[in-house]
Amino acid sequence: MSKYQLAVDVGGTFTDVFIFNEETKEISVTKVSSTPHNPAEGIMTGITQSNVSAEDIHLFSHGTTVGLNALITRNLPNTVLITTKGFRDVPEIRRGTKLELWDAYEDVAPPYIKRRNRFEVEERVDYQGELITPLNELEARDLARILKKRGVESVAICFINAYNNGINELRMKQILQEELPDVYICTSSETLPEIFEHERMSTTIVNAVLGPLLTHYIQNLTLEMREKGYKGDVLLLHSGGGVMTSETVSKYGARIASSGIAAGAIAGSYIAKLCGFNNAIGLDMGGTSTDISLMYNGDLRITKEWYIEYGYPIGFPSIEILTIGAGGGSLAWIDNGGSLRNGPQSAGADPGPACYMKGGVEPTNTDANVLLGRLNTKLLSGKMTLNKEASAQVIQEKIGNYFNLSDYEAANSIVKVANANMCDALRLISVRRGYDPRDFALVVFGGAGALHGAHLAKEMEIPTVIVPPFPGITSAMGCLLVDVRHDLSKTYHVRAADVTSDELEKEFMALEKEAIKLLQAEGIEDQDMNLIRYLDMRYMGQWRSLEVPLSRPVHSLEEALDRFHQEHQREFAYSDRSQVVEIHGLRVAAVGTVPKPALPKYEPVGTLEEALVEYRDVYFEEAGGMVKTPIYARDSIPTLSEFTGPAIAEQMDSTTVIPPGFHVKVDEYKNMIMTYEKKEEL
Repeated sequence: MSKYQLAVDVGGTFTDVFIFNEETKEISVTKVSSTPHNPAEGIMTGITQSNVSAEDIHLFSHGTTVGLNALITRNLPNTVLITTKGFRDVPEIRRGTKLELWDAYEDVAPPYIKRRNRFEVEERVDYQGELITPLNELEARDLARILKKRGVESVAICFINAYNNGINELRMKQILQEELPDVYICTSSETLPEIFEHERMSTTIVNAVLGPLLTHYIQNLTLEMREKGYKGDVLLLHSGGGVMTSETVSKYGARIASSGIAAGAIAGSYIAKLCGFNNAIGLDMGGTSTDISLMYNGDLRITKEWYIEYGYPIGFPSIEILTIGAGGGSLAWIDNGGSLRNGPQSAGADPGPACYMKGGVEPTNTDANVLLGRLNTKLLSGKMTLNKEASAQVIQEKIGNYFNLSDYEAANSIVKVANANMCDALRLISVRRGYDPRDFALVVFGGAGALHGAHLAKEMEIPTVIVPPFPGITSAMGCLLVDVRHDLSKTYHVRAADVTSDELEKEFMALEKEAIKLLQAEGIEDQDMNLIRYLDMRYMGQWRSLEVPLSRPVHSLEEALDRFHQEHQREFAYSDRSQVVEIHGLRVAAVGTVPKPALPKYEPVGTLEEALVEYRDVYFEEAGGMVKTPIYARDSIPTLSEFTGPAIAEQMDSTTVIPPGFHVKVDEYKNMIMTYEKKEEL
């Protein structure tokens, strides 16, 4: 009988495998090197090394960077865009903005589809959805024959105003299917039927370039799992915080663009709720970057404005994740003005930090933490040795000599600059969004998150820091904590005072009918379906809107209007109940519940003294320098134990730093909960 739930997080450097035994409630983890040329190979290697038979796996879910890497490297299938005459250059024009507005030397990345692969046809629908000019079918068939000669693999169809009436798009698709039966085709009216031409076209293009890749990937992985004896669905995490089966991945490939990083946000929110916190900020710090997410009142913050490369938005709802170039391998360097900087450049895994002894000649955050005594020179249960002397030498030569600092002072400065960068990111996702970080807990994970978490919390006045029991593998665990989810939307522009509850109910019923079909295609039973309604609302004259929950069925708009005013006040510190409110769009989140692991509770075993491994000199600026610090084996610290810093807790792939003044309590799930006593303000 199948007894394992298995989650895999495919990263750029490592593939993490998280295994939950449903019978014994035991958790085990495995980490193997990723195989970028064939991600499925790394997954199968991880399963093999975990000593779990595929026949014994009850549920298999995973997150992958296949889509992300394809977009960044532009290793994409031969794809073309077909659009209305006169709109060929929308992907080039975009919004006319760029990430660094005042940098004349920085250009936005080129479009995913080059101009020579963007074609126009004669057709037209007006802004109200009225058919003005039917599709020129003779022209469409001539174009189909040209595409066949070119060996096109994928086609994106995006006609002007098709969000209101997709009749011409669907006819173009039918003609292409007749002429090119083996080519992947997607239309904007089926992918994202929303106003704003550039955003809709960009999303359709991303969907088209990723569709064939992900279809091939998921089919191969499913085939390999079937050959090994796995009989269930292969679930794939998407950016909105849900999973899809192989049957729907090909239709919504753009949702997989940020599959991997969403898992960490989900796991962070789950851990926070487990510890009794409904407001939490998740901080996932790895080797090259740090991903930050925010949960408020039990819900992760969702955005519709995200991208892999600036200028090419993806319009599907996504967990809002702020990524910065701050990781263990981030380089410390001096800019032209003589200031110390940290990242976003990274040493990566090869050559890596200087202490790896693989040829790295630039100081990194890892080198600084090794020199300061925070990181042990023996990692991965002794399989990896770090050279502290190499770290000291490169830090002194590159940083210390320039600023006339000792190697320890220079290393501490490197860490402080890295922490300052992460604090800036924490402010962006909290203070800039109208949230007070003092009302949140900070969940830190990833290979390097727990090294920096306590100092970040103190700087941001966040009262509580939570370190999960397996920080380095937490993102993989997140893949097991999600449900099947689809998000459907429709542009619906009307004044809130001019629409009746019955009219809204009719529109939502149509959306929900499609949503139920999607869930049924995923194999979800009726009793496991949950449909959640939202309205996009704004004050008349505004461009951006806020998403507001709506009751099911619709009885009245009063509650939604009240919620909108409250959200507008929180987000922008302004609201005006006398203003006219517009409804801009309708959304339905279709959730299909799937089994999730019930994480085990642990009885206290052993004593804190038995978990003590050694004492080591560790640099703490707040203590004036080096401090003789107890080093604990994290896995041996008994539950319900308490102790105070300074201290270090080490495990196979992660180290937790507890500075002086911090109090630690280990809960029954083996989460380390750190708090500190705040000084009274004068």
